[in-house]
Amino acid sequence: MDIVAVIAEGRIREAQERGEFDNLSLKGQPLKLNDMSRIPEELRAGYIILKNAGILPEELEIKKEIISLHKLVECCHEEGEKYSLRKKLNQKILRFEMMMEKRKVHTAGYKDRIYKRFGAY
Repeated sequence: MDIVAVIAEGRIREAQERGEFDNLSLKGQPLKLNDMSRIPEELRAGYIILKNAGILPEELEIKKEIISLHKLVECCHEEGEKYSLRKKLNQKILRFEMMMEKRKVHTAGYKDRIYKRFGAY
């Protein structure tokens, strides 16, 4: 163990003895750890930064837009508007497919996992 870890452990132990952790709001509850095993390793750091900033990765934003557009197309009764929505939907799908192809993550099944997570369109 390096010196920094030893110092940190000592300070944590001292704080425990003083009772500083006794009144924490989530005491006794399990931590909610993010399972990033399904995200390609080279993208994980970026995803953590985006998540901490409250921003979705671009492919998930596009996927959400695809789902919204698909629902709008299903609900739309006017043919002119429906055509316009389908055109936007196809553009988003194409953009998503190109992004996945460019990143070459489709070979690892990442694209399929995103489709599965947000439902088929």
